[in-house]
Amino acid sequence: MPKFNWEARSRTGAAQKGVMEAQSSAQVEAQLKKYGFSGISVKEEGKGLSMELKMPGFAKKVETKDMVVFTRQFATMIDSGLPLVQCLDILSSQQENPTFKQVLQRVKETVEGGSTFADALSKHPKVFDQLYVNLVAAGEIGGILDTILNRLAAYIEKAMKLKKQIKGAMVYPTTIMSIAIIVVGVILIFVIPTFAKMFQDFGGELPAPTKFVIALSNFIVKYILLIIGLIVVTVVGIKKYYATPQGRKAIDTLALKAPIAGPLIRKVSVARFTRTLGTLISSGVPIMDGLEIVAKTAGNKVVEEGIFKVRQAISEGKTMAEPLQETGIFPPMVVQMISVGEATGAMDAMLTKIADFYDDEVDDAVSAMTAMMEPLLMVFLGTTVGGLVIAMYLPIFKLAGTVGG
Repeated sequence: MPKFNWEARSRTGAAQKGVMEAQSSAQVEAQLKKYGFSGISVKEEGKGLSMELKMPGFAKKVETKDMVVFTRQFATMIDSGLPLVQCLDILSSQQENPTFKQVLQRVKETVEGGSTFADALSKHPKVFDQLYVNLVAAGEIGGILDTILNRLAAYIEKAMKLKKQIKGAMVYPTTIMSIAIIVVGVILIFVIPTFAKMFQDFGGELPAPTKFVIALSNFIVKYILLIIGLIVVTVVGIKKYYATPQGRKAIDTLALKAPIAGPLIRKVSVARFTRTLGTLISSGVPIMDGLEIVAKTAGNKVVEEGIFKVRQAISEGKTMAEPLQETGIFPPMVVQMISVGEATGAMDAMLTKIADFYDDEVDDAVSAMTAMMEPLLMVFLGTTVGGLVIAMYLPIFKLAGTVGG
């Protein structure tokens, strides 16, 4: 029988650890819970995580598509009357993603050890987020787990579609900008020095644009390593600053106020807020719990703080519409529709309608942004590369004019 090393806290809060023989880690955990321990961590002796899970760079990520397929299949099996543990056993055995396979096996072991399905999922927050766990918990309590899982799958599919739209909108400008940087870099580092040497051999006064381009080329060639270092330091610095609460709020505020991206980010935030909250409320999750989950999954610090203010106002006896309006994030139409939903008792249906509307709005905004950026990027690319080429050919034109004269 395998041995397991365990660490936990006693009823008095004292940290304790030990070794126990058992069939599985779930069995050890269940036994320790009976003794009143909490904060339990169990690891098989002489055995750690597999190499794929241990080394983040090599672990295969659990994709959104994997989650959708798993949730749909799980809902179908539960609806067919199959026991929970058997469903998990079947789905883990047929799972091709090794990371997800191992997670599902551990979830199955935890459920076999006496935990609820939601508690078992909550032990893997990187795979099953708070929204997923809370909806499953609501489904277990209400005896409608299959219905909840189908709603979850639909929600994940909608969220995946929204994410794809945003990523798709960024592919074209990112590609053009990357090409522009590479082309300009090659010209400045390799082509311009050749022309500069040729002009030096010709002698004579060079035009101002040509002097500027040659000076820029010399500067970049001389300080290329310093420039690359500064770029790396800047990127790392921004990432670290964004990791702080103040930095995240400052950058997210700027993002919402950005000329082109700002309105799109706002629409995405509204669509995500209404879709998530509507799914939670329709599944029986209390509105206060739902708002907390929605705030934590908002993806924008300003929106997150606004939702927490709404939650606080509701706890003080106010309606949801009034504090929503005070945040300044949500458009008047959204506030009015939510107010009607509160008055008629059809909040979940109203939130779903708003989410559907804003999904279309995001689609239109992405198309408009792409259409607007295409000519701007082409002008930028043409002006940058064309300007460099013209600057280097000006002395040749001048020399040709002198020879012709």
